[in-house]
Amino acid sequence: MRLFGQTFTEGIIERIRGVVSGQPGITRSELSRRVCDWLNWRGANGKPKEVSSREALLELERHGLVALPAAHRLPPQARPAAPAPPWTAPVFAGALADLGEVELVAVEGGEHAALWQRMLDTYHPLGGGPLCGAQQRYLIRSPVVGWLGVLAFSAAAWQLAARDAWIGWCAHARRANLTRVVANSRFLILPSIQVPNLGSHVLALAAVRVVADWPGRYGYTPGLLETFVDESRFAGTVYQAANWQRVGETAGRGRQDRDNRGAAGIKAVYVLALQRDWRRRLCQRPTPVLRLPRRARTAPGPRRS
Repeated sequence: MRLFGQTFTEGIIERIRGVVSGQPGITRSELSRRVCDWLNWRGANGKPKEVSSREALLELERHGLVALPAAHRLPPQARPAAPAPPWTAPVFAGALADLGEVELVAVEGGEHAALWQRMLDTYHPLGGGPLCGAQQRYLIRSPVVGWLGVLAFSAAAWQLAARDAWIGWCAHARRANLTRVVANSRFLILPSIQVPNLGSHVLALAAVRVVADWPGRYGYTPGLLETFVDESRFAGTVYQAANWQRVGETAGRGRQDRDNRGAAGIKAVYVLALQRDWRRRLCQRPTPVLRLPRRARTAPGPRRS
């Protein structure tokens, strides 16, 4: 089975089963790290791709191929009840210039993470997650008004017919270069903020910021952004104004549709190129690995008389 760009052979699956049965105390995190070691599964920055490995293990469990160790969770009485930080959404209507210099604030944890989650849970139809694979979150801030909304970027869809046809890459190139496509998975301007052109301005800032932040976090520069617009609710005008291009529609399945029910609804697919030579980079096929016949792998030793 091929998951997240890696092939899970029967040998790897048996190895996972053996570790789980032979080491009852192993955690899911430790198991995902071992899988990364077995597959030499690392990002461009050399770090193990533990998030992708964890998701692959969950997928194997959903298919009934492995039984993962129980997730370690604190009992409800042991979890400290973290009070939500006091916050009231600002109300503002005016011109973009009246906001001052709008900036994106990277979310790493703490109060910023709680605020990011709170905004999405309150105002976004998809809530705050979960996000898939590599990801980066931002808060949108005005020095005059305060917090204006949130953004999130995460791993691209594994297969997307409209996008893949528009890029023109083959299956080998897609598997090798998909990490260079990043999804704008959340975008929210608070409904209490009424500022013409703010959305497209923020998207323009975000395109620059992702190119700057992604290499330091994951070791490579993205070449293309993608996003999905539910046209039954939104016209996509803000993306069009930020120079994103509509390239087609989804099949309506969504990431979690394992039974082909199409319950997610059809959405428009928008993309934005981040590099001039993005197509050449994305369509570049991996260099084939030359595998010698088994007898030729070891040079013959000196002949003895």
